[in-house]
Amino acid sequence: MKTLLQRSVLWAALASILLSSPPAAAPSPAAAHAKLSYRRIFKSSSPEFIEIIVHDDSDAATFEIRQLEEDPGAAPFEVSAPLREKMFELAAQLKNFQGHQDLDVHRRIANLGEKSFRWEKGSESHETKFNYTLNSAATQLMQIFEGLARQQELVTLLERRMKYDRLGINDALLQFEADLNHKLLPEPQRALPTLDQIASDSRFVEIGRQRARALAERIRHPS
Repeated sequence: MKTLLQRSVLWAALASILLSSPPAAAPSPAAAHAKLSYRRIFKSSSPEFIEIIVHDDSDAATFEIRQLEEDPGAAPFEVSAPLREKMFELAAQLKNFQGHQDLDVHRRIANLGEKSFRWEKGSESHETKFNYTLNSAATQLMQIFEGLARQQELVTLLERRMKYDRLGINDALLQFEADLNHKLLPEPQRALPTLDQIASDSRFVEIGRQRARALAERIRHPS
């Protein structure tokens, strides 16, 4: 049986070991991911309100396109990794809008709507607003966001015509084709499921089915 003195020595040794051991490292918090958003508010236009939000770590994005008097509500869509990378590269060229970066030309020009870029990562966020800019990186970024918004508008229009106005499907396809011809749609392949559905559905007028088929072929095999 250990004596009281032996026990005291053992406890003292154990306490010394515990006190000299380095504390366990605290678990590191999950790395924050960046979010990039674009908003345009232009009263008396159509649409009056556009907002697109993309994330640097996910294809999942959201869009909101409406008139100002309509109820707010974002809907999901997808943006590919290469396009998102390009968007965040352009934002980086603009220093992620730090320091209230002024992009506006500050000239007497027509009101083209208030536009804003916003970059967020964790608790850090930066935002800039402008009416019109000559900055090349800002213009490219705005064109991508506007193109994504237009693309979603057209896909939504096609889906609405498919449900409620089958005879009007060809007019909607003509709008899609015009924007495709002008290279305004950043990722037209997102419309392929809708185009394929139109092309294969005998309820739609034949000219519309043929146009949908031709558009899908162009998108799959660009020249």
